[in-house]
Amino acid sequence: MSLTAAQALEMLRSDDLIGVGMEADALRKKLHPGNIVSYQIDRNINYTNICTEYCSFCAFYRPVGSPEGYVLPLETIYQKIEETIALGGTGVLMQGGLHPDLNIDYYENLLSSIKRRYPQVHLHCLSAPEVLNIAEICGLTVRDTLMRLMDAGLDSIPGAGAEILDDEVRQRIARLKCSTEEWLSVHREAHKLGMRTTATMMFGCGETFQHRIAHLERIRRLQEETGGFTAFIPWFFQRENTSLGRFIKEEVTAVEYLKTLAVSRLYLDNMLNVQASWLTPGHKVCQVALRFGGNDVGSMLIEENVVSAAGCGRTSSEEQLRRMIRDAGFRPVKRDTLYRNYFLN
Repeated sequence: MSLTAAQALEMLRSDDLIGVGMEADALRKKLHPGNIVSYQIDRNINYTNICTEYCSFCAFYRPVGSPEGYVLPLETIYQKIEETIALGGTGVLMQGGLHPDLNIDYYENLLSSIKRRYPQVHLHCLSAPEVLNIAEICGLTVRDTLMRLMDAGLDSIPGAGAEILDDEVRQRIARLKCSTEEWLSVHREAHKLGMRTTATMMFGCGETFQHRIAHLERIRRLQEETGGFTAFIPWFFQRENTSLGRFIKEEVTAVEYLKTLAVSRLYLDNMLNVQASWLTPGHKVCQVALRFGGNDVGSMLIEENVVSAAGCGRTSSEEQLRRMIRDAGFRPVKRDTLYRNYFLN
């Protein structure tokens, strides 16, 4: 029996942190028997930081014409991929700002060039806002844009750009970015074309508990419709160096993070994987999160530029992630981007 919106709201408001966590842990055990927690080795490559959206929560972007703006040369991207492969990496998460001058020819060349050189590397690239930006620049439909990108080598789409899937919140924190329905429509089209995607939620940006539940409900409904999401990844807003941070007086606490993670696990009972984060809450809280519904700790993050620009400078090695998982009482298992090909060792 799925959690109702009223039950989820009651849990978020509850002082019974342990009780909420135990329910989420029971569902995790049911979905993931064998005491296994997965992780991945991949790399974030931000091919450009030039962006026209000016989101108030972002410290990474630079406006058009900024002397700090860049578009990475292909040779630099190749070098980053080779470093990733040398570390045992199996995938690349490539995202950037919404650049007004990069049309679909640029992206087709980028993806196909990488695939020709590194056919074994999974390309998990281009958030929904980026796909919409390409479609708008080129006068294409979302479906045609996705089909061309897939033909060029795109394997799956990350869930970035979701923030909170409620237009009241989006209008306040990212008024130029895509709407809730537009974000959902990109993932729906990708799923129809047989492409898997992830879903995310950035919370702690001034939204209410009701907004968080509305976000979860929209993700759950789309998953019921398509079954195309591989994982849900909740993380919380980092205030430093952002314009929105001046208005958000308190960051999300560890207790609130754990409770939101647990409610996400319970509400999204039609999604197999829920990721516990170490990047924003830290390694210790991540270990606790594995008893609050999380069954994966994400990537060691060979490179990360967006959250670090907002003041979060944590890093991890593969051995640190494996030790973190073992010390929390689980068996670490390396996975690929689509949560397949587990490597037990």
